[in-house]
Amino acid sequence: ILLDLGVSSPQLDEAERGFSFRFDAMLDMRMDTSKGMTAAQWLATAEESLLAEVIHDYGEERFARQIARSLVAARETQPIETTGQLVELVSQAVRTREPGKNPATRTFQAIRIYINQELAELERVLPACVARLKTGGRLVVISFHSLEDRMVKHFVRDMVEADKLPRNVPIRASEVPQGKLRGVGKAVRAGQTELQLNPRARSAVMRVAERSDAA
Repeated sequence: ILLDLGVSSPQLDEAERGFSFRFDAMLDMRMDTSKGMTAAQWLATAEESLLAEVIHDYGEERFARQIARSLVAARETQPIETTGQLVELVSQAVRTREPGKNPATRTFQAIRIYINQELAELERVLPACVARLKTGGRLVVISFHSLEDRMVKHFVRDMVEADKLPRNVPIRASEVPQGKLRGVGKAVRAGQTELQLNPRARSAVMRVAERSDAA
């Protein structure tokens, strides 16, 4: 089973989806445009504390409070409806810039993750994948930011480790409970050749695990 997480290149390149700050378009950001609240609708109603929490937790943005304050102040006079508006407001609030990165990158990521409940979806799908794997079957996960990768790493680790037993339990080694997965190799990142062909792979991390006989 292969999980290629996050937003796809076609979605990023489709201006009207509102995923990318490269285009000045309406703030939608929904993976499924047939249901749910758009990013613009959420920005119009979310309390400042929730805005700050989402931007901090899902974007790992240290200026989350300043950004949230700026967004709330701005929407008092004009709705925040486009990617261009959001970029401008975030840029004004972020005091320190990361070299080579748009200051709105983390905020866009955070809002997208929240709108689509991406981490909750990942939390549900990982055990479902393990349940579908036959013995020897492999789960391959490609993640594109540290929050996803951390979840995958911890999930695999927990599935690999044997159930904890009290010390000095009189039990044979063959009777020790085993984990449901075994890790296959180390995490893999894109090499220079791939990055030249596909710059979007720069943040990608691939992890592989195999279902064990004990599962």
